Amino acid sequence: MEAITRYGVTPRWSDLVVHRGIAYFVEVPDDPSVSPTEQFVQLFRQVDERLAQAGSSKERMLQVLIYLPFPEDLVLFNTIWEAWVPLGHAPSRACVHVPLAAPGYRAELVITAACEE
Repeated sequence: MEAITRYGVTPRWSDLVVHRGIAYFVEVPDDPSVSPTEQFVQLFRQVDERLAQAGSSKERMLQVLIYLPFPEDLVLFNTIWEAWVPLGHAPSRACVHVPLAAPGYRAELVITAACEE
């Protein structure tokens, strides 16, 4: 049976799950009280840190599901996204307008990335 490695395990979720060379995780901004710009920058910094924890990087992202509660944030989000994702390494991506469970959050990301086992 293949090993499943979990990091940051709580009764409700794990911060990161790695199985068969694939990392799975979800990120929300650490501080939902800051502006949308600051939240998006913060969010991408957190993703970089989580990818590094998994032995991965932005260049190895496979898919990103983006949840935005405010559709008017899409242009700003895309501007910051395009500066963050290395040219030629964009993952498969979907962006959905949906209310988030916790108020204040301007985005939630579901990430799948290739990583070291």
